Amino acid sequence: MPIYEYRCQACDHELEAMQKMSDEPLTECPECNQESLKKLISAAGFRLKGSGWYETDFKSGTKKNVHDSGKSAGKSKSCSGGSCGC
Repeated sequence: MPIYEYRCQACDHELEAMQKMSDEPLTECPECNQESLKKLISAAGFRLKGSGWYETDFKSGTKKNVHDSGKSAGKSKSCSGGSCGC
């Protein structure tokens, strides 16, 4: 269930509420009891990482695994495999 952030336009009280996506937005402020709560826009609380369909599907050729491509991009061209650890 997602967590939504709200701010009261009357008293600036902020709160978080865990609600179903199908629930109606909250409108009454628990602090001042006025009908002035507004839902805030905020970043998602999760991050997709690792291998999975979103990374590996619909790719072709050498772009099969985007996650591994960053490992070789960080190497220096002047590196000869010595003490730098690559």
